[in-house]
Amino acid sequence: MASALPSGPHALRALIEERLRDSRPPLGIDRALPGGVMAEINSAILKLFPASPVAAAVLMPIVHHPHGLSVLLTQRASHLKNHAGQIAFPGGRIETADAGPEAAALRETEEEIGLSRQFVQVAGYLDPHLIISGFWVTPVVGFVQPGFNLTLDTREVDSTFEVPLAYILDEANHRARERRIGEVSVQVYDIPFGERHIWGATAGMLMALFRLLAQPATGVIK
Repeated sequence: MASALPSGPHALRALIEERLRDSRPPLGIDRALPGGVMAEINSAILKLFPASPVAAAVLMPIVHHPHGLSVLLTQRASHLKNHAGQIAFPGGRIETADAGPEAAALRETEEEIGLSRQFVQVAGYLDPHLIISGFWVTPVVGFVQPGFNLTLDTREVDSTFEVPLAYILDEANHRARERRIGEVSVQVYDIPFGERHIWGATAGMLMALFRLLAQPATGVIK
């Protein structure tokens, strides 16, 4: 792990909570960036994304085990129209009945993997990501108390697994590559984990958390 980050679960959780304490759910897409793109955003890239994306939210579930923090991820069902078979966070579109991104993320998480919201303590929000399939997605970061049971909706999710947060925050596990979006080449990062491969918007959201935590305390933008 980067030397600037604490290694113990309680200290790392405290840092995440401190960095997200004043975060607020976005009111629009003005802060949204193309999912997974790490380079400075070029207007040519933004033109390739849908002009009127649908608002959505995902839960970034960080499980607080006694031995350390881990991130709970899903493997999407292989028959889905969008992002089939990819590694993802539980979540989906924000419905009119939802009070906002937090409500949508918790509802979708219960529906997709059966994780009850009573086990989740929301810490805050990361900046939203634009997804090429037509969504702008707000990541809702929440700490999950162990002891939960999962019931997967197999129409949407094939499986779930956990990755140690220390592994995700270790720069040695970040794989930079060039990606073509239309006629534009941009730098993105992937995070391989055993036989699984975390990439795209999911990796971009995890990298956004990494960058937020790696900033010097005096340079945090809330």
